[in-house]
Amino acid sequence: MIRRTATYALIAAFTLATTPSFACTGISLNAKDGAMIRGRTMEFGFPLSSNVIVIPAGTAMSGTLPDGKKGISYTTRYAMAGANAVGQTVILDGLNDQGLSFGLFYFPGFAEYPEATADNAAHAMAPFEFGAWVLGNFATVDELKAGLAEGVVVNTPAPGFGSSPSHYFVRDRSGKSIVIEPLGGTLKVFDAPLGVVTNAPAYDWHLTNLRNYVNLSVTSVPPLDLGGVTLAQLGQGAGMHGLPGDFTPPSRFVRAVAFTQAEVPSATADDAVLSAFHILNQFDIPRGSVRDKTTGGLELTQWTTVSDTQNLRWFFKTYDDETIRVVDLKKAVDAAKGQIRTIKMESEQPIVDASTIFMSGKQGSDAEQ
Repeated sequence: MIRRTATYALIAAFTLATTPSFACTGISLNAKDGAMIRGRTMEFGFPLSSNVIVIPAGTAMSGTLPDGKKGISYTTRYAMAGANAVGQTVILDGLNDQGLSFGLFYFPGFAEYPEATADNAAHAMAPFEFGAWVLGNFATVDELKAGLAEGVVVNTPAPGFGSSPSHYFVRDRSGKSIVIEPLGGTLKVFDAPLGVVTNAPAYDWHLTNLRNYVNLSVTSVPPLDLGGVTLAQLGQGAGMHGLPGDFTPPSRFVRAVAFTQAEVPSATADDAVLSAFHILNQFDIPRGSVRDKTTGGLELTQWTTVSDTQNLRWFFKTYDDETIRVVDLKKAVDAAKGQIRTIKMESEQPIVDASTIFMSGKQGSDAEQ
């Protein structure tokens, strides 16, 4: 508890005078048993105070206009669960009972929203409200594409931290994936077969940038003969030499594609979930590694999540507790009994003393004689 309090207090102290920013990374994996897995990290410049929120089908929801008035109104067709922020009934990352999964990612400098008007107010919502609307109303990516025009995203400030320019990644249980970006005042859809997303710039730019890294390979590099002088790699992994290692969105996008494409396909959903967490470990931002030069504001990976769209399970771990926990959507909805309920995300990492937990049987040199 002391460590978590100190961490969050430090972040808040550094970030009160700076604009918050995400450095999130999203990936996708497929298991041999047919499970489609989506995972992501969540970084932010001050504590989001996220918890898991469970929203049943049949819940009345609404959007918010920039002037604080109500925008779109709807009743959820599907139940959902995922991470909220600062106590709001919103979902930044989650899953519905049809296997549709959603993630919000920061999109600074490129998000272009339409103005809220009398004509579009009845369809309008804030960027941070888009996730609940998607998960509450659509079962598949194709359905969402067809119905996307029914919603309008306007630049309504998020409670507690102001403007939240965002784009979105959506994947369904068939494996179809899309990125949705507010560009030129409309929501533009990109098919995302690689299943990867980070932040700015626009998604199509990231795909073009991948062409700078077509030389990367997971296989070893053979020795090079330079006129009788043989140069061999210093160790395994030289095929990935040149893979960008910094925390900028373009570099993280390239790394995410490289690692997901290199992943050995998992046999089951459970195996793929663990593989996703291992890959996402490569994008963890330790406290102090990313700072704002002017204010000293810093980011860290507040939480990491993985969605199992086949078995309707949403997994998470946090900065202060690397234990992987799971929310089984069916169980959670049944237990919620038609009400919006909240599950705490923050916890303290247990450290198990294994000093005297010996394996049964005689071990070591005596056992070998």
